Amino acid sequence: MVARYDAIIIGAGIIGCCTAFELAKRGWKTLNVDRLPAAGYGSTSFSSAIIRTHYSTLEGMAMAYEGYHHWRDWEKYLGIEDERGFARYRETGCLVMNAGKNPQVGTWTSLSDKLGIPWESWSPETILEKLPFLDLACYGPPKNLDHPDFGLPNGETVKGAVFFPVAGYMNDPQLAAHNAQIAAQGAGAEFLFNAPVTEIRQSGERVCGVTLADGREIDAPVIVNIGGPHSSRINRMAGVDDKMALDTRALREEVAYVPCVPGFDFEKNGPIMTDEDVGSYVRPEIGNFLVIGGLNAACDPMQWVDPDDFQDSLSDQAQVQLMRMAQRMPNLGIPGHLRGIVACYDVSPDWIPIYDKTDLAGFYLAIGTSGNQFKNAPVAGALMAELIGTCELGRDHDADPVSFHLKNLNRDLNIGFFSRNRKINEDSSFSVLG
Repeated sequence: MVARYDAIIIGAGIIGCCTAFELAKRGWKTLNVDRLPAAGYGSTSFSSAIIRTHYSTLEGMAMAYEGYHHWRDWEKYLGIEDERGFARYRETGCLVMNAGKNPQVGTWTSLSDKLGIPWESWSPETILEKLPFLDLACYGPPKNLDHPDFGLPNGETVKGAVFFPVAGYMNDPQLAAHNAQIAAQGAGAEFLFNAPVTEIRQSGERVCGVTLADGREIDAPVIVNIGGPHSSRINRMAGVDDKMALDTRALREEVAYVPCVPGFDFEKNGPIMTDEDVGSYVRPEIGNFLVIGGLNAACDPMQWVDPDDFQDSLSDQAQVQLMRMAQRMPNLGIPGHLRGIVACYDVSPDWIPIYDKTDLAGFYLAIGTSGNQFKNAPVAGALMAELIGTCELGRDHDADPVSFHLKNLNRDLNIGFFSRNRKINEDSSFSVLG
């Protein structure tokens, strides 16, 4: 007998689980299918899980600030008990260095003012008072190690910084996905793991179900692609990839884990820090370690890969990102053997996600989310539930875009901003910052 559901969600990362939770709360019978053995085992588990509010667009910033309220009260949002415990939000604030030509800083503060998001202006003296181990010389633009001027100051100094107090990180992104799965199951959702999808079946120009690798068929009139780095492959399977102005690709990324500079408890007193002058970001980690990643500097190669076949060990890129941060932190030790993670991000051309319907009736998208949308997962789940529910009642989202109400901001968000058919947004940072 063929199993039947109201909606099949392909993917059980943090956004897939939150979407299941939000649909199930609305009474939908949902099934998440995932090729991996548990929730959050894909790109979610490799996320730096940073919760911040500064984005390049008003819409992105509004979603992030709304999401912050869910993470801050994660257990309250989910409303369940989880025998594995809960992922924890740790508020550290986020410091954005203002050095060289960084027009984004003015954009972020202006948009923050519009949305009522708090921020502080830090002088160079304040920066050194809080973080005395920093070197405020400028080194930009970011360079690779073989550049003759790598490590040489350019004669300028950091002008100051913007500190966003409403920022931090979740200590365990995979556990956060598991928490959302348990909440979804508590609302009636079901999950199926180790279940690769091999076919998206259609009937009468509408989706009607999926076929799994083991031959099982599962029926549903709605299918949601939340497949992370595999999302473009799923779009091809559904035959919608050539009917969209924008699609996504899998981008290989590296993050290093290193001990903090001696004599400073960064785990307790250090903020998340983004520094486009050196092209790297840093966040605290348990054990007074630092998580150091890249900001997709112009000199760095974009490594587009097959998500099932790519080098999953650290390369010289992690060393480059670490050495760049060492320009800002001169006493930062460089281990002889680096620890870290390598993963794929699902990236759209402008690094802004696609939350949308498609030309195939019943087939929906929450893609292009890796790297900068973990923080938006609870909002994205509710937004997708609103979009799907409204479109299934007959509304043409392309002609008459659906709005989603952000309760904490008391503001309506036009979901059409995230359209698959939008023009590339030139206001974007075109980086992991979104």
